[in-house]
Amino acid sequence: MFKRCVDITLSFLLLILALPFLALAACAIKLDSEGPVFFRQVRMGRDFTRFQILKLRTMRVECSGPTYTVAEDPRITRVGRWLRWLKFDELPQLCNVLRGEMSLVGPRPMVPEVTLEFEQAYTPLLAVRPGLTDPATLKYCREDELLSCMPDQVGYYKSVLMPDKLALSAAYLEHATVWTDFGVLARTAFALVPHTWIPRALRSTRAAQQRITSERLFAEPAQPGEVEPAA
Repeated sequence: MFKRCVDITLSFLLLILALPFLALAACAIKLDSEGPVFFRQVRMGRDFTRFQILKLRTMRVECSGPTYTVAEDPRITRVGRWLRWLKFDELPQLCNVLRGEMSLVGPRPMVPEVTLEFEQAYTPLLAVRPGLTDPATLKYCREDELLSCMPDQVGYYKSVLMPDKLALSAAYLEHATVWTDFGVLARTAFALVPHTWIPRALRSTRAAQQRITSERLFAEPAQPGEVEPAA
């Protein structure tokens, strides 16, 4: 109950603060390409209940494509690339939090096809509301940049990234509290600060951490069968 109260209070305040940015983004989207400002897509929520996630539209509506959005996807608009890099396209999900479909911190909600493909791992994860961010989201904050280096982006996403994300989310949920959630939110805010705004010393530390993470990933890639559901 306390977590839900925190979600409602913080998401309402953040939505108020985000309104000027959302208004500017809406104008840019309409000027850049034809189509609606918002994008809705079915995602899997708590207890495998489906809901419509809300985002700023970053793709051309006349183009169809695969469920997975990989790096350098030709469907992404010019404005959409900036919105994705700044993560502004995720801001409308604060409305999903207010409606009780999501939480501020929790496993990221995926499309039903992906969730059912990894159903065994998602069963314990979706005992709680999916969230805007969690440790897995933080680790892969710049996922597109990592995928752009891969010859088989979809294969790498499904065989390496997804199992690692699921394992990270499961490990976090085992010991998660409202206070650890505040820590994740603070780290998320720091991770989204543009690279050039960070003091050189902090920038070097963050770069080193990202390099170590990448080296571990390449050295010991996870396999789909290695992901154990949380107890």
